[in-house]
Amino acid sequence: MHIGFDAKRVFFNGSGLGNYSRSSVENLCNYFPEDKYTLFSPKEGNPQNFNVELCPDIVYPTGIMSAVPSIWRSYAMSSSIKNSGVDIFHGLSNELPCDIKRANVKSVVTLHDLIFIRYPKLYKPLDRVLYVQKYGDSCRKADHVIAISNQTKDDLVNFLDINPDKISVVYQGCSPIFYNESTQAQKVELRVKYNLPSEFILSVGTLETRKNLMLTLRAISEGNLDINLVACGRWTPYVNELMEYAQKSGISDKITFIHDVKFLELPTLYQMSRALVYASIFEGFGIPIIEGLNSGIPVITTKGGVFTETGGDACLYVDLNSVDSMIDALTRAVNDSELRLSLKTLGAQHVLQFREQETASNMRKIYQKMI
Repeated sequence: MHIGFDAKRVFFNGSGLGNYSRSSVENLCNYFPEDKYTLFSPKEGNPQNFNVELCPDIVYPTGIMSAVPSIWRSYAMSSSIKNSGVDIFHGLSNELPCDIKRANVKSVVTLHDLIFIRYPKLYKPLDRVLYVQKYGDSCRKADHVIAISNQTKDDLVNFLDINPDKISVVYQGCSPIFYNESTQAQKVELRVKYNLPSEFILSVGTLETRKNLMLTLRAISEGNLDINLVACGRWTPYVNELMEYAQKSGISDKITFIHDVKFLELPTLYQMSRALVYASIFEGFGIPIIEGLNSGIPVITTKGGVFTETGGDACLYVDLNSVDSMIDALTRAVNDSELRLSLKTLGAQHVLQFREQETASNMRKIYQKMI
């Protein structure tokens, strides 16, 4: 088979959608090298954490289109797809070219979540309208749709009226760098670099309202917990709200915000922490949960939604708005040694279903059925 990928996120996104795109391409290249793969990118890039040598066949816009890469990606890339000879084109990040039918190839699109419909107040009105139209059109035009969880599949059916027979669930995993044990020297280096406390719980993800980090701060304050929190992720105005609360409640010395952690440093940070806290309001999957379980630490996340699907019986679950629930979970995750060992064992078994070979094989089976 000859598979083409929308590679914008491969080259120009350092977090969620980028990680998914890079790992999907790399896993297929590694486990099914007999197939041919082509990347379609609006411009040249030099992505971190991606081995371009695995997939050196890259198509860029040419001529006048090189000056308007966004227009090429949405309205002219289909011509390049057609000329490339691919059998299947895969939109890895929620969308396909508007004129994908002109490419005369089979198409599949991965949908990650419909949070913009469930929680419209978290998005700008114009962005919300654009996403509904663009993602909905992509699902309807695609020959097949991949959802990253059953939660996302249900949302596609209920909110966008996509035929469930057209949707397959293929879980995503995390980078293999989270399987390796960090050295003591690496831990010491990061502790000095970021001035980290000797013990801490960790939060990973964009520091925005949806991640609900305020619940953890309130638990530390109202529970008078002797726990330090290190929060890693891109900053948004929500950080100001968190900082203001920490200062007013007298816990500023217990909170460390880091916005520039390198991806390759994350496994060491996970392993240094006593637990991961990820009490997000809603996600399409929740990769930090898998990263935490692979790192052998307790994971605290939210009841309901996709989180129980992602974490199985290997996590501690809290009520979304319950400070008491978070206080109890933090206390147990940090201090109960028997529970910590049990969760580590359960987590190691649970994450096997998200390994690279498993996810790549499931994706390739869909390609095979399509052609």
